[in-house]
Amino acid sequence: MSDFSPHAGWCEALYEDSAPRLVLYGRSLGLSHAEAEDVLHEVFTALLSLPERPEKPGHYLVRAVRNRALNFRRSLFRRIAREFESARWFEPQTGESPSERAALRCLQELPAEQREVIVLKIWHEHTFEEIASILDLSPNTAAGRYRYGIRKLRTCLRESEPSELHELERSLGNAAGVPDPA
Repeated sequence: MSDFSPHAGWCEALYEDSAPRLVLYGRSLGLSHAEAEDVLHEVFTALLSLPERPEKPGHYLVRAVRNRALNFRRSLFRRIAREFESARWFEPQTGESPSERAALRCLQELPAEQREVIVLKIWHEHTFEEIASILDLSPNTAAGRYRYGIRKLRTCLRESEPSELHELERSLGNAAGVPDPA
């Protein structure tokens, strides 16, 4: 990688650290796994061609993945292929537990706007202000989408097998920072 630019070393470390989260983010935007990987690679190719490191590389990456993913989705032929892929939005991994499958299914059922904010908040660990900046929203709108999405996830998980999902729901509540409605 060092043949491309003087900042390839930090770029490689950034890739190693953020690639799985960015692929998941691409998936949350409606791309298949392969499409999300393609977008990710395009973003890092563009990053390597920049004359200097962006001030906030993490924000740059999320914004660039989002923009490229949205552009990618606009193509008619790719849209048709994506509809066939939508049945396998999250490709099951070997050793995936029933609770993981249920959580992924519940996440998939959320509206795209809520799913996107939840992925950015939990997996990318962004603040609502950072999410608002990335998505061109107000912080209150980002927080609201997150709150409503977490409520829907809890409801969906409660409707699943309670014995298998109790621990997952409890950890989701702790990670989400949203009090359980009484």
